[in-house]
Amino acid sequence: MPHRTRPMTGMLVFLGVNAVLLSTISPVYDFVCFLPYWDRRRERRRRIEREGALAKES
Repeated sequence: MPHRTRPMTGMLVFLGVNAVLLSTISPVYDFVCFLPYWDRRRERRRRIEREGALAKES
């Protein structure tokens, strides 16, 4: 065998990478999901629906 297998080192590296990814996903999720863009889009849709409902009543 050209090299020794080191399962403990591999496991620690794997867990370390997963811990880093897990700790960074929360801010990324918050940034994407709570962007002001989504609020503006939701308000625009509500305004369009309100205007459509008013047009149907008239």
